[in-house]
Order: sequence, then structure tokens, then C-alpha cells
Amino acid sequence: MAAPTDQPTDRAHTAPLPAEFADLAPFSDWILATEPERYAKRLASSMDEMQRLYDTVFPRLQPAMDYIDKYDWNDLPDEVRNLFHLLQSLVMVSFPIEVWKQPRVPDSGAAYLDIVREPVV
Repeated sequence: MAAPTDQPTDRAHTAPLPAEFADLAPFSDWILATEPERYAKRLASSMDEMQRLYDTVFPRLQPAMDYIDKYDWNDLPDEVRNLFHLLQSLVMVSFPIEVWKQPRVPDSGAAYLDIVREPVV
């Protein structure tokens, strides 16, 4: 199955999380639809902020995945899609928390590399 389309949205502010995961609502600012948004959030966050996200969401990872798997990927309700995007943010902070101990990749160059595809003519 393909993941839901990653179009930038403002869903974090328009749709809640599923009731079973309402305790994760304090992390709604991490509900971001695209990888560039999640990466920018990671770079702008402190290690303490990322640690709180990690410590709270990681123990709920398997129940959240099981919950999401009950739905058709092509027709996720907004609150389920929000939960999915929150899990994507958990993945985004996992290496900084578990390995690097800092938001940026150690000893790396530019933080961003925009890839642009030109139309085929």
C-alpha cells in the first residue's frame, strides 16, 4: 500500500487525533504533512522538545500503527491521517534522539537540498 499523499495542509489545526490517542494532542504542532515541514520543525526544535515527543509517542507507536491499519490508505479520515503524520514526526526525531544527540546530522553540509523536477518536453 502506498502512503497517503503528502500535500502540505493545515490539518493539525482543523482535525483532532482519534479519541483513543487524545493524550497525544499536546504534540499537534508536530502533525505535519510533508517531509520538508517535519525536517524544518526538527531543526527548529530543542533536544528537550524532541525528547518529550519521543518519550510520549514512542510507547504508543504499535497501538497507533494497528489503529491506522484498520483504514484504507486512500481514504483516511482526517484524524487518522493526523495520527499518521505524528508518527512520521516521531521517525524524524528518532535518529537525533537515539544516535546523534542533536537535531542536525553531525559533520554534514547544508541542511536543505531542494530537488526540483523539470517537466519533460
